[in-house]
Amino acid sequence: MYIKRTAEDLLQKSINSQKILIIIGARQVGKTTLINYFLKDKKAIFLNLDIEVDRDRFLACATLPPIDAVRSLGNPDYIVIDEAQREPETCRIVKGWYDYRIQSKVILLGSSSLNLISQAGENLTGRNEKIFLPPFLFKEIIVSKSWYSDIYSDEQLDVNFKNQINTLLLQSMVFGNYPEVLTTDDKSKYLLNLVSDYLLKDVLQLGIIKTDGLIKRLLLLLAHQAGSEVSINELATNLGIARPTVERYIELLEQTYVIFRLPAFSNNPRKEISKNHKIFFWDTGIRNALLKEFSLNPLRSDIGLLWENWVIAEFSKQNLLNGQMKNLFFWRSKAHSEVDLIIKDGENISAYEIKWKKQNINKKAFEAQYNTKVKLIDSSSPII
Repeated sequence: MYIKRTAEDLLQKSINSQKILIIIGARQVGKTTLINYFLKDKKAIFLNLDIEVDRDRFLACATLPPIDAVRSLGNPDYIVIDEAQREPETCRIVKGWYDYRIQSKVILLGSSSLNLISQAGENLTGRNEKIFLPPFLFKEIIVSKSWYSDIYSDEQLDVNFKNQINTLLLQSMVFGNYPEVLTTDDKSKYLLNLVSDYLLKDVLQLGIIKTDGLIKRLLLLLAHQAGSEVSINELATNLGIARPTVERYIELLEQTYVIFRLPAFSNNPRKEISKNHKIFFWDTGIRNALLKEFSLNPLRSDIGLLWENWVIAEFSKQNLLNGQMKNLFFWRSKAHSEVDLIIKDGENISAYEIKWKKQNINKKAFEAQYNTKVKLIDSSSPII
């Protein structure tokens, strides 16, 4: 069953533009499925540069004048190039087609920003639009369920609906929101294979890392520390490698959409921590697969950290889909007062404390300094 993606609205807005469309996201998040579904009734050709015959055909087209290249592809309305980052000349080639003003809309799909974004920056400035596709939002999963009603408030949900949402929420936290996780019967096996075979494919193909052993050890350490302020020096010591190497590995994991950093918020560096970062996983299923921990017990020892990562990832995915219009932070003062999530939208600030169980929170230090009430997000809060 196809599940509607929020990105479809973005896709609809850009599909009629002549600009080259770039859709980027981690492997297995559904980029190809999305574009196949969207163009199912359209005249389109798909070339996957991970497939040798398609790559050879693309490179052969590149030797032709643009109008002949398009004609050799059957004069499609849409030219979709999947795994576009696999060919270093992709953006230079399609730039030539765009500048010639071919009638076909060119769409590039990439499983990593490592090469494709840098290529686009060099060759496609002013000629492209980008959509970042993360794993499913929880809202996308909820609204696809037959029992979901578009119009309800938390008070209107009967006990059965609440139980279904709570069950789905715990599954989402433990197994994550990759498309195949939602359909496979053996979710843990799929995630373990994903972590083992696909997660680092783009990084390893670059040749920057000769063996995946070190970066997998780094990922394991980060999985244990998800939601904590991470010390690069401590990681370097534990791994027995130089600090710059650890920093480079973390950048690679960010660029392949495995993890993201949440910076510290500060308007007063003398009283607040402003240089540190917390690290979170885009998908908590990946984090749990690294730890080989798939317990659905709501009393599991790491439930609080897991909930915090899940909530912040949901906010971050929505922000990613909206073109990163907002800035997300955490806050901690030198007196150790903390707030889990700060969202800055222009001059407006929202603040949230994230706790698995509903409880009273006391964040007077932040509220007094920024004149902003800190709201609680707990597992009984309305999710969408």
